[in-house]
Amino acid sequence: MFKPVELGALHLPNRIVMAPLTRARADERHVPTTMMAEYYAQRADCGLIVSEATAVERQGMGWYRAPGIWNEEMVTGWRGVTEAVHRAGGRILCQLWHMGRLVLPDYLDGELPIGPSAIAGEGETFAPRPAGDQSLFLPMKPYVVPREMTQADIDRVVAAYRSAAENALKAGFDGVEIHGANGYIIDQFLQSKTNRRTDGYGGTLESRLRLLAEIAAAVTAVMKPGTVGLRISPTSERKGMGDEDPGALAQGIGELCSRFQLAYVHLIEPIASGFMEKPRNPVMDRLRASYSGGVVQNGSFDGYSAAAYVEAGQADAISFGRPYIANPDLVRRIEHDIPLADANFDYAYVGEEKGYTDYPAAT
Repeated sequence: MFKPVELGALHLPNRIVMAPLTRARADERHVPTTMMAEYYAQRADCGLIVSEATAVERQGMGWYRAPGIWNEEMVTGWRGVTEAVHRAGGRILCQLWHMGRLVLPDYLDGELPIGPSAIAGEGETFAPRPAGDQSLFLPMKPYVVPREMTQADIDRVVAAYRSAAENALKAGFDGVEIHGANGYIIDQFLQSKTNRRTDGYGGTLESRLRLLAEIAAAVTAVMKPGTVGLRISPTSERKGMGDEDPGALAQGIGELCSRFQLAYVHLIEPIASGFMEKPRNPVMDRLRASYSGGVVQNGSFDGYSAAAYVEAGQADAISFGRPYIANPDLVRRIEHDIPLADANFDYAYVGEEKGYTDYPAAT
């Protein structure tokens, strides 16, 4: 875990990656804050930071105080973050995100969200804080049936990813990660349960991969070679997701990533059930068979299991999510076998400095 590794053009001094963690500490206009700069700089000794999910356009934003990167004010805010991370000796990518059908109309002035098909997500999500509400917790509302995307919608979303990649460069990021996991818009097109289209974007696996291919082409045209990654979760069924053949989907994604020479694939495939269920039929081998680039594995790892996976060639690096909430010095704790601090999840997705930048390093 403490040997350097190269993922494309990204040179990592160790194989511990900070996974993207939505923490909702941007301002209410989705502009990154100085508090976020401090938070990321505290964790900059890892091999690579992948930023929290960052919306590429307003229509893809459905999370209270999550950051965006679609205007100059957001670029300026993110530049403060990247400069802080670089001063601390770190490397940081911007995770490009569009929530698709999982955006509530409350965030869109009452308009319906968009998705590949008119199928609602399962469950509920955070709604915006009502005016004058000072309580800690946000209200929850169920997902709604989205409007099926037209070709014009698809073209606009692809253009938004390209523009967001351009803005990431202006903001000083070392690269970008395309968010193709966790039931958001790219995943909605990839998985057969949520994509019932009968045009060139649905039906066959090749057609379901088309939106991802167009986004990958748009983003890699902007970024330096070897600085674009992709996060996927083909076995996840959270929020109403599901695919008829996750292994074939993983193999198809691998072939696409090879074609666009992506720096790495960030695979969510838990080794134990927790935030996401451990898959009954893992797809790592199918991904490895079709993609020779770097693989970052994610899901319920500790230092020992991470080292074993890397040693066995199952991954080139391991990303840690929830352990990073309360352990800004996670790299040191893993290296020296120091017990991890526990997070206060009341403040995981809401609040200010408390439960965000105030977790101490181990003494």
